[in-house]
Amino acid sequence: MIISLKNQKALVGASSNGLGKAIAIELAASGASVTLLARNETALKQVLTELPVTDQQQHQYLVADFADITNFKKSIDIFFSTNTIDILVNNTSGPAAGTALDKKDADYVAAFNLLFRTVEYTTEKALPGMLANNSGRIINLTSRSVKEPIEALALSNTIRAAVTTWGKTLATQVAKNNITVNNILTGNFETDRILELYEREATVKNIPLEEYKKLALDTIPMKRLGQPGEMANLVTFLASDKASYITGTSIAIDGGLIKSV
Repeated sequence: MIISLKNQKALVGASSNGLGKAIAIELAASGASVTLLARNETALKQVLTELPVTDQQQHQYLVADFADITNFKKSIDIFFSTNTIDILVNNTSGPAAGTALDKKDADYVAAFNLLFRTVEYTTEKALPGMLANNSGRIINLTSRSVKEPIEALALSNTIRAAVTTWGKTLATQVAKNNITVNNILTGNFETDRILELYEREATVKNIPLEEYKKLALDTIPMKRLGQPGEMANLVTFLASDKASYITGTSIAIDGGLIKSV
């Protein structure tokens, strides 16, 4: 299967590192013009130099802080005042770990702004251009925790579930316009985020980090972490015309970790 995203324009959230960076690189390799979105301008400039240019694409970056909803919305407004996109990859950084007993009202408000309002607002601004073109791809990176909550990720469990159901709702309303909306239930990937979570859990359980890593990998049927490029391959497929009849789905990519059907 050959995937071509020639003449497509993509906006990729949290793309200065980790999964977002891998996705941006693969979309560019497939021919899309990519706009990187993150808060660290130095990192964005570096990733920009790494994006393939296979067919005279015009790559760029947008600086916005997902944790500052007011200024985030201003940055998004400025971008969409002069740009339209065909592919939107809603990807955000994760909120602080902790159990439901640890978290307070203010924590949930901050997490809602970080994980939901940024995604909804960016999509809101992207949709007019997609509707005008009668075509578009919206891909939301959520978490396996929306099917099986993770004890130490109360904030992520709660708000990513909201993103997932919102995405499903939106999918039914824009399908007639050839706009697909799909959720990806992200498992454990080899990123800085998973290392931070492993370090936290090792400390909580008072065991060495390497011992906790082994225990964690033993819970994954494939006995390994996912590679960012594997996520990028899935996103690129969903962004292409090869996935034109796939919408409203929640696709797990987790090495078989989710036990439920």
